[in-house]
Amino acid sequence: MSARVALVSSERGLRVDPDLPIAAPALRAAGLAVDLVRWDDPDVDWADYDLAVVRSCWDYAWRRAEFLDWAAAVPRLRNPVEVLAWNTDKAHLRDLVAAGLPVVPTVWDPTDVVALPEAGEWVVKPSISAGSRDTARWTEPAAVLGHVAELTAAGRTAMVQPYLASVDDAGETAMLFLGGRFSHAVRKGPLLQRGEGVRQDRDSRGDLRAVEPTPEQRAVAQAVFDAVPSLVPGAAPVLYARIDLVADAGGSPVVLELELAEPSLFLPQAPDGALAQLVAAVGDAIR
Repeated sequence: MSARVALVSSERGLRVDPDLPIAAPALRAAGLAVDLVRWDDPDVDWADYDLAVVRSCWDYAWRRAEFLDWAAAVPRLRNPVEVLAWNTDKAHLRDLVAAGLPVVPTVWDPTDVVALPEAGEWVVKPSISAGSRDTARWTEPAAVLGHVAELTAAGRTAMVQPYLASVDDAGETAMLFLGGRFSHAVRKGPLLQRGEGVRQDRDSRGDLRAVEPTPEQRAVAQAVFDAVPSLVPGAAPVLYARIDLVADAGGSPVVLELELAEPSLFLPQAPDGALAQLVAAVGDAIR
């Protein structure tokens, strides 16, 4: 009897996630029985699956407590609930900084101009968010603080980071790890336009293309990946990870995002070997 795998998504993710139509047939071709399901479908019996793989659960950001309660009740879940709980709040970036890893400078809940990171432009985002929801690029400190005040008044934690000019030219470099080792890298074009304010077009994925990472990018991404087990004690090995890097003012790679919960794997842009690596990783997790 074939092992059963659930690729777990959300209502919207099932409709628009470009990874699912690639991953599911590849897993089936490897002899696995694969279902695409919503995490909040009450009719799913999660105990029936040999592995449940969290994919595009993009509505977790406004249902986080419910999402984590669900994850805690699902046997054989990857990535596991300990990782999801830690990673779905971007406050985990503080742990990366404490571990000595290079992270874009971040100020939390600033209330006055002097607290803002030194920059000509800033990015404001809530610490719990998906798909750039409620994220903005601002050129005026007053707009930054107004956005922060709106988030904190709603009981949310606000993050303020300098907008690094390199993003407009070089974009972000997404470093993908599958089954415990580096798989591929994808360049993501800029999503936040100067003067746009809060990002509206969350369906845009920007300009995406496969790239060959530099040795410096490989080193930083590997260091971040290697640090995860010590930062999330007791967590099972992660099935996948995405580490988004940007270049600082000196050209050195720094971490913008560490995505362990529901990252796009950019399978349409990935080299052929990446899909085989994903299939092997799922098989290893089942065994």
